[in-house]
Amino acid sequence: MSQLRFAAVNADGLLADLDLPPAAYRALLKLRALSEAGGRIDIDQASVGELLGLSRPSANAALRTLELAKLVKKVRNGIYQINAMLAGYNALEDAVAAVAAMPKEDRLDAPDFVASYHRAVANYQDQLAQQRKKRAAQAAAKKAAAAKRRGTLHAVG
Repeated sequence: MSQLRFAAVNADGLLADLDLPPAAYRALLKLRALSEAGGRIDIDQASVGELLGLSRPSANAALRTLELAKLVKKVRNGIYQINAMLAGYNALEDAVAAVAAMPKEDRLDAPDFVASYHRAVANYQDQLAQQRKKRAAQAAAKKAAAAKRRGTLHAVG
């Protein structure tokens, strides 16, 4: 159990409004429980998956959702940072200072925070759809080129 006693906001209502997938919500709770003061946590996707009983792709999707919601930020491979407004702190002064230092676009108390999250998810899903279409078009072009090559071959004999 964490010894951290202070958080900048009571996030329960905010998290409920986001309507996060269950795996993302569970990942956030686990990351918060394991984080050090200020919200830094050294953990990789595979470890998150193991802790939650998820496959690595499912853990990756949960972490991506948390990133889109600006609740968790990937600093680099194996290092994540919980949003300063959700992280735990040893002293109230540390929590206040961390929130004061954070960029306005990362604050969870913005009036359009929930709408911004839903827009980010929609944009991400659009990007994935475009990537799928591009891969399908490349595969179709490759198949057509192979068929054309087969059609131009002649039997020798």
